[in-house]
Amino acid sequence: MSNEFVKMTKEGSVLVIRLASPENRNSLTMDLRRQLGEAVEAAESDASVRAVYLTGEGPTFCSGGDFRMLQTACDPWPVHRRFRNLSRWLMPLITLDKPVVVGVRGHAVGGGMGLALTGDIVIAGEGAKFMSGFFRLGTVPDIGMMYHLPRLIGMARAKNFLFSGATMSPQEALELGLVAKVVADDEVDAVGLAEAMRLAQGPAEVMGLAKTLMARSFETSLQDMFAFEGFGQALAMSNPEFREGLAAAIEKRRPDFVGVAAAAPHNAEPATAPTPAIKLA
Repeated sequence: MSNEFVKMTKEGSVLVIRLASPENRNSLTMDLRRQLGEAVEAAESDASVRAVYLTGEGPTFCSGGDFRMLQTACDPWPVHRRFRNLSRWLMPLITLDKPVVVGVRGHAVGGGMGLALTGDIVIAGEGAKFMSGFFRLGTVPDIGMMYHLPRLIGMARAKNFLFSGATMSPQEALELGLVAKVVADDEVDAVGLAEAMRLAQGPAEVMGLAKTLMARSFETSLQDMFAFEGFGQALAMSNPEFREGLAAAIEKRRPDFVGVAAAAPHNAEPATAPTPAIKLA
């Protein structure tokens, strides 16, 4: 069995991250979590990466928790350590200051659904199924489900979905706004990657800044959000991407955000580039 549970490839300015453990339905084993964290760190540290496309190999996107691990690591301290380590892989993914597109084929169950919801844009295949599954095991929803789901579809709908143990079809997810598009299963990667590449051509750093600010909107007063917007705009307008976007609008041409970002001094290659934790395929 391969020890590579997460694969990375580069498609232009997009880093493609694939959960690569289809033999156990891409469940969230400790090895997969660790390698996913390393992949997100690579996306964060590489200035040439302007967007991420996250998906899974095989017929299942992610089946959630690893049952074998849960059988032997359910005492308080192992659970505490496991959730403390979320800061090493899940939080960096949620807070990544670059656009993240997620492509879901097959089942996204429990923590797998939570992982799918970390995407800024989710593309679902026609055969996708979004399932809670937590209460079936007698556990509370985790992997960000209780944070993201009420914000995305409202508290009442979130409670109804989680408490009923329902399965959500991709069409229902589309109607609720959880996913942006529903496409044929064999088109998920093409559509998801195209969306990530489109975002990568935009002002990725400024979109990352907006993403950071919007994450605070539900806990922040209107006055404070105005202040955040002001600080964010001051920073955005000091970015070469703004100057290129404004010039392109005035000159009636397409902006070259990628080019100006690559030429920016703060994006220059370091004298000794760090070795990525996972080799690109």
